[in-house]
Amino acid sequence: MTSISSTSQHAEEIVAELGLICAALMVLWLYLPGFLANTYAMMWGKWLPKTGYGPWPIDGGRNWKDGNRILGDGKTWNGLIGGSLTSGLMSMLIVLQMGEPAAISETGATVFIHPLTGFEGSWWDTGSTLSSAFILGTILGFSCLLGDSAGSFVKRRRGLKREGEVSSKAPLLDTLPFAIMVFAFGLLFLGDTLISDASLALPMLIIIVITPILHRVFNIIGYKIGWKDVPY
Repeated sequence: MTSISSTSQHAEEIVAELGLICAALMVLWLYLPGFLANTYAMMWGKWLPKTGYGPWPIDGGRNWKDGNRILGDGKTWNGLIGGSLTSGLMSMLIVLQMGEPAAISETGATVFIHPLTGFEGSWWDTGSTLSSAFILGTILGFSCLLGDSAGSFVKRRRGLKREGEVSSKAPLLDTLPFAIMVFAFGLLFLGDTLISDASLALPMLIIIVITPILHRVFNIIGYKIGWKDVPY
């Protein structure tokens, strides 16, 4: 089992060797299944109802005491569950392509580091890299969508409502809550692993700052290929 001190020391060495910008890209790579969960949730929210199942709004159509919907029709159980599980599957595919993780003491400084680096002995270590990867990806996806729902709740308290298929424009509330939540879950709940090491806090902050730009780019792409009704 990798000790806590050796994991943290090696994480610091990786960040120092890569530099902040490349370390931020490494963080984005490690958390990629979580960052793409919104896209997966959107796909499940749109495609599953076409088969006759759902949509099932998380708030059940209920209003808050201010008279506005709690979350709105855009936040559904099919999107939350489907998006989280699809992030888990993506994490499995990444690990399937990368193979077994090396011991953290043998891991070099690289942007595309194995996402399970240092996971041995953590609470989500099932003894199988694939099932452990699925748990990791699902947690990241769920935390992203939880943060996104929190942002939606705040938007509706401010009167920023979804009108039919057109979402309200609130770039910071559409991006920062999910980015902050996915990193918070990673740091607090994933044990003593590379992906949850405190040394990654500053690279995480860089990703949070640029997330609105990344989100805008992904939304434009989604709009161009027909997955979104609006490019924001």
